[in-house]
Amino acid sequence: MLYDITNKDSLEDLHDWVKTISSVPNYPKTKLLIEAKIDLENQREVSHDDAKALFDKYKFQGDIHGVSSKTGENVENVFETLGREIIKNSLKKCTSCDKFYPLELKYCQYCGQKTR
Repeated sequence: MLYDITNKDSLEDLHDWVKTISSVPNYPKTKLLIEAKIDLENQREVSHDDAKALFDKYKFQGDIHGVSSKTGENVENVFETLGREIIKNSLKKCTSCDKFYPLELKYCQYCGQKTR
């Protein structure tokens, strides 16, 4: 989820987005909080404390990630972090064949080893 550091309403809107997404069956387990427009720090309207309060309330993973689409700062890092978190939250590595399988399976889909 992303908010604009120069627009306090964008952070407040995330409360509604989290509730909407959480109401969907099988909603995503991986949630990152991303602050956009970090290149405009001098125009910041959203305090770090307010962002941290939302982060803690909805149990986002990792840290709050700041990005700038204008400069490209941290954009690639956020996608890498998201990928790692998705794997961590939805896949497990088989101890027999070292391949990743979905957590909900009772047997590894590659080697047939019991997973639980």
